[in-house]
Amino acid sequence: MKRLILLGLFVITTIQAEYMLKESHREKSRIDKMPKNVVADMKHIPQDPAYYANQLKPFNKNEQKELDALFNEKYFKPWELKKIDIPEQDFGWEIRFITKKPIYKEDGKIIPPSSYQKWIHNANMNALDTKGYKAITIRRTDVKALPTATAFYRDPSKTGEGFPFDYNQNSAYHINVPLYVSHFSRDNRWAFVRGAYAFGWVKVKDIALVGNDFIRAFKNGNYAMSIKDNLRIFKDQKPYSLVKLGALFPISKDQKHYLIASRDHKGHAHIEKLRAEKTETVARKPLAFTPENVTKLAKEFYGEPYGWGGSYECRDCSATTRDFLGVFGIFLRRNSGKQAEDGKKISIRGLEKPFKKRKIIKEAEPFRSLLHVPGHVVLYMGEYKGEPVIMHTYWGIRKKDRTKLITGRTIITSLEPGKERSDVREESKLINTLQNIVTF
Repeated sequence: MKRLILLGLFVITTIQAEYMLKESHREKSRIDKMPKNVVADMKHIPQDPAYYANQLKPFNKNEQKELDALFNEKYFKPWELKKIDIPEQDFGWEIRFITKKPIYKEDGKIIPPSSYQKWIHNANMNALDTKGYKAITIRRTDVKALPTATAFYRDPSKTGEGFPFDYNQNSAYHINVPLYVSHFSRDNRWAFVRGAYAFGWVKVKDIALVGNDFIRAFKNGNYAMSIKDNLRIFKDQKPYSLVKLGALFPISKDQKHYLIASRDHKGHAHIEKLRAEKTETVARKPLAFTPENVTKLAKEFYGEPYGWGGSYECRDCSATTRDFLGVFGIFLRRNSGKQAEDGKKISIRGLEKPFKKRKIIKEAEPFRSLLHVPGHVVLYMGEYKGEPVIMHTYWGIRKKDRTKLITGRTIITSLEPGKERSDVREESKLINTLQNIVTF
């Protein structure tokens, strides 16, 4: 009898996996070997976000609470959808992209129509909305434009094309992202989904289907977010998923754990409890908008390599702004153009340099305003010696010969990075191209 009891206890304890969130690191990749040029701003302008944090203006707590409620509403909206609600102008962009102009492999060889027609066939778009499932990501995962892991580029021989600008890399989802599943690819390896801030194809193995009971338990109105970058979840002491800053976790009823989803052999989701090894790596949201907190978060982004569409476990410009502001309860969508519509927009288009700078300093709110130009978005931090200062994940500075001086990471600069160089193209400087202040 005693042996049977012990055996029973053994079975119970071994089938209950332990999930632990620990400090970790992003695995180094080829993105870390890209050029990382330095300009004078990065030497002469304070690079510590703490310098600018004392310029914060109070963020009305009720206003922040309202923004956070709107964040939650948008975050969980995919579970309310009955069909894909993608704007017509956005829908099908990937088909137009690969069929209207040649696409290339990284080595410069053209990808033949016979290859990309297989991707289009596999996408099975005639099956749109035939499933209508609700799901959730069970780990951090890439969002692809088409149901294939194959990268495709515009002509790599041209400036600004080729690696790392893989146009099949549409975005990346954190763990715990609610999804609407439209349908599956013909090979059943991919799901066409709509999440809160992006849509596209994700690997089926990285998501789990949810039911109403799961949703009621998971959508509990009590949420936290990771506030340290490159954490990692371990399942029974084995690596399970990278966790970037800005991932959302419902707080368990016991107030000691967080909730994540696991996937069973049928593809269905089950709620698991997650414990943070260090409590300071996760915080209840929205995080208080204080000099200490904005400094702590901004330092987590500083120096991270540029990762187009979230590739190589890194971020591009819009992912940086989205994850930074999300912790404070401000929801942003996938790309710079969409983000320009997510807040109060103030036009600065056409203003001459001195007037534009003065208007930015007057109208933009440090650490909660964006500055936007089509194709790029930056976080306004404050001023230094009368110059607006920004933090941005910046690929590079346009030169007169139309090539770029690659900075390739998240940096702190003025609106004229590289102004000390004679080869920088004046018309392409951010101060001359920025069109909008977007404030919250």
